[in-house]
Amino acid sequence: MNVHEYQAKELMKEFGIGLLKGGVATTPEQAEKVAKDLGGNIWVVKAQIHAGGRGKGGGVKLAKSLEEVKQYANEIIGMTLVTHQTGPEGKKVNQVLIEQGCDIDHEYYVGIVLDRNTSKVTMMASREGGVEIEKVAAETPDKIIKVAIDPAVGFTSFVGRKLGFSIGLEGDTLKKAIKFFEGLYNLYVNKDCSIAEINPMVTTKSGDVIALDAKLNFDDNALFRHPDVEKLRDETEESAQELEAGKFGLSYISLDGNIGCLVNGAGLAMATLDILKLYGGEPANFLDVGGGATKETVQKAFSIILEDENVKAIMVNIFGGIMKCDIIAEGVVAAARELELKVPLVVRLEGTNVEIGKKILNESGLQIIAADGLKDAAEKAVAAAKGA
Repeated sequence: MNVHEYQAKELMKEFGIGLLKGGVATTPEQAEKVAKDLGGNIWVVKAQIHAGGRGKGGGVKLAKSLEEVKQYANEIIGMTLVTHQTGPEGKKVNQVLIEQGCDIDHEYYVGIVLDRNTSKVTMMASREGGVEIEKVAAETPDKIIKVAIDPAVGFTSFVGRKLGFSIGLEGDTLKKAIKFFEGLYNLYVNKDCSIAEINPMVTTKSGDVIALDAKLNFDDNALFRHPDVEKLRDETEESAQELEAGKFGLSYISLDGNIGCLVNGAGLAMATLDILKLYGGEPANFLDVGGGATKETVQKAFSIILEDENVKAIMVNIFGGIMKCDIIAEGVVAAARELELKVPLVVRLEGTNVEIGKKILNESGLQIIAADGLKDAAEKAVAAAKGA
């Protein structure tokens, strides 16, 4: 689950992370009042959407008067902001964050992720802050310092010093940065984050260390432990299909292709996307129905897939274990009939009750393309999508 920048910063306050004073506005008049209450003579007006690259898209403006604050808020609120993370369709801006300006000395990048290679929480820092960190990672990876943290020990001052020294900090600024890093680590662990990213973290000419931006993602499976985080969900920022899928216990992510995928198990779903790409196809979604899906769940999965007008074919790839092939087959047949399926349907079944499942499909009277093996299914799905 993602949250807005202003929401991430509210959570950061709990962990003593350095921040600027700010407030949220949904109208130009509110924005002007927020700026006036904050005081000062320079403010930053920032679009609040779940995407990075807002500045390049025109969603971040520096205002030098209250009139400019109101003007920029009027321009940004209601606009469709397109960035490298939103895709060409962009996202509508419903609110802006107004913050005081600050006297920046240098910009840095700081991030925390779970490194699956080491199975450890890993903190990263770079002097190349304020730019797309993906570009830095691709072109100059040596400029990103990584420190894996032993889960039995947690954050230590050694970790903080190593990160701080690596990006050129010293003296009192280094001490403040170590406290900053520790607060960010504690937030990441205690709130079950999947990503915590500050780009940029800045040092000011007076030696303060401040999070100028903030991005927090949370593990959906841990939200039951954090009702304070879950209530921050902004459904206007999420795909309607993904929200609907979540209500039925389905893991669904919309993609840009034209082959709908219905699979059981996240690993098999990823393998399905990979093999479709290998044979020249473009998946339209990631959809994992899980191990305990019912006939009704499968029907719902089909209806969600077909809400995407770009879908030209559907590939069902099931390995029956807990989820039996005959249950999937019954759901497939029921969905195809109820939804009056018009696109080609390729089905590959293996595992528990596979023969019963195949019999159900064969006797359905529907135009279902049977596949033997993953390679065969992928080739047939790609051909069906191109033919459609």
